[in-house]
Amino acid sequence: MASLLSGATKTAHSLATSLLSAAEVKVGSTLPVKVPVKEEAADKTFTFEGIKGKNVFVGVPGAFTGTCSQQVPEYIKAYEKFKEKGVDNIYVVMVNDVFVAKAWKEQLGADSPVHFIADDQGAFTGALGMLFDASGFLGAPRSKRYVLVTEGDTVDYVTVEPEPGQITTTRAEKVLPWV
Repeated sequence: MASLLSGATKTAHSLATSLLSAAEVKVGSTLPVKVPVKEEAADKTFTFEGIKGKNVFVGVPGAFTGTCSQQVPEYIKAYEKFKEKGVDNIYVVMVNDVFVAKAWKEQLGADSPVHFIADDQGAFTGALGMLFDASGFLGAPRSKRYVLVTEGDTVDYVTVEPEPGQITTTRAEKVLPWV
């Protein structure tokens, strides 16, 4: 019975991931600005509706994971370089709850102006087409490792790591020339 339930759970995770994901975002796409996310509290959502200026969205598979905890500090350290190039905000987006997102920000740089965004249901990430089935490693669908550069709500640049456990094209130093 346990193996039957385990198999059904794996199938449900894979199905949920495919159902939640739209076609992968590309240059010229519009951000899913009406999809709610969280930053401050579990009962306080906001959307990116009306977003202005140049922004960088860094999608990561999971807070506190080794690779993500190597990647995100690069963006915190390079924040001023991004600002010099006209970036208004950097958003680190994860399919984690807001408590985890806040704790991770506290650990990595509590006073950093980088925003840690909790997409706890994966709806924003799914609307971008950036969900993948990470149930074997992280227990549930998670975000692909990606970076978007936007002007307002329009995507100007996209890079997605072919292997979510690696940081190559999504390194801060690799993205800076594209902003």
